[in-house]
Amino acid sequence: MRLFFAVAAALRWHIHQLDINNAFLHGYLEEEIYMSPPEGYSVSQGHVCRLKRSLYGLKQASRQWNHEFTTQIVAFGFVQSKHDCCLLTKTSTDGFLVLLLYVDDILVVGTFTEHIAAVKDYLDRLFTIKDLGVAKYFLGLEVARSSQGIIVTQTKYIKDIMIDTSMRHARAVTTPLPPGIKFIEDAGAQLPHPELYRRLVGRLLYLNFTRPDTSHACQQLSEFLQRPCQRHLGAALHLVQYLKGTLHKGLFFPSQNSLELRAYSDADWASCIDTRRSLTGYCIFLGDALVSWKIKKQNIVSHSTAEAEYRSMGSTICELTWVVYLLMDFGISASIPIPFFCDNQAALHIVNNPVFHERTKHLDIDCHIVRDKFKFGLINPVHVPGKAQLADFFTKSLPAPSFFRFLSKLGLVDFTPSPTCGGAEGIHGEEEALFSPAIT
Repeated sequence: MRLFFAVAAALRWHIHQLDINNAFLHGYLEEEIYMSPPEGYSVSQGHVCRLKRSLYGLKQASRQWNHEFTTQIVAFGFVQSKHDCCLLTKTSTDGFLVLLLYVDDILVVGTFTEHIAAVKDYLDRLFTIKDLGVAKYFLGLEVARSSQGIIVTQTKYIKDIMIDTSMRHARAVTTPLPPGIKFIEDAGAQLPHPELYRRLVGRLLYLNFTRPDTSHACQQLSEFLQRPCQRHLGAALHLVQYLKGTLHKGLFFPSQNSLELRAYSDADWASCIDTRRSLTGYCIFLGDALVSWKIKKQNIVSHSTAEAEYRSMGSTICELTWVVYLLMDFGISASIPIPFFCDNQAALHIVNNPVFHERTKHLDIDCHIVRDKFKFGLINPVHVPGKAQLADFFTKSLPAPSFFRFLSKLGLVDFTPSPTCGGAEGIHGEEEALFSPAIT
């Protein structure tokens, strides 16, 4: 979706939103399924109803609805992407259409509003739709547009989290986590109600769509879902305090965009105290728009910083290749070789010099995928100083000066959402808070 917004902003495509009414009732069943007659429906004793279409609650419902929708939209001339089945495109001599499907919520993007209206009419005849017009609020994402570009925020969602945790009146803090903090699994007595911690972390994870500044903190907190302790909960609430002070920050997709890719890859070697596994971190830009990032603990222990960095490069290459394929679905050819920034000289030497492979047989898979993409001409590995390594932002808790220096380069801007999006207080203001009292 971030790539979707970035391309739409750069090419000034129109973005409309619609919703399918009673979506799961439109799927046709392939299996023989029977149900007891509903109350008020008189049938002979011992008789049952055989279902021809799916109902809400059936395990097959979502799959059959997706199959029915895809079949009908493909018949209208759309082509389903091989790289993301939720993405469908239609090319004609006088325009281009993109459709993004999430269950029964749909975004339609096109060069002309007349083409978008034709898609809406077709779907309305088949399923009956709710036309929501220009996209403004989609899956908890607040979308605003101007001549400068598109900004996507989750202000209302953050307000809901603050109310849920009794943090509306808490003191705001400057960073998502205290600088240099390290977590361990056995950090004291287990929380008496760990499901509350899991709910909070799950909600914070959804913020990662527009908030790369919280990604490292969420990755750290999500490691302790099985046995959370009070220290972990305190860190999660610290993150909510940070969100309180950055309530209106959102991801900006500029209309002036070169549409050229560049990638940053980094690793924090042996950062996990419990397992000594390293952290992989990367981010990918399309022009000045941040479209992809990730923080993940590596699967095995790396013997050196070079090995950790190289495994991180391998993960970044896979994501970068996928992004290139998606751009092709949008009708955009990526300019290659793509600048690929890494701050580890040893890892770059391994890419450029195959003699190093004899000494790094344990890196066989990652070595080959990075090396092959380099030989193919997809990437241009470039050394970048540590102070300019943007991916470093995702691998560790930084002190405030470094944190804000990197933050200014990630495309996050402050934006006050429109009142039409509603306020969190009007929805959950009367609910009992899950945590008490708020930390100040």
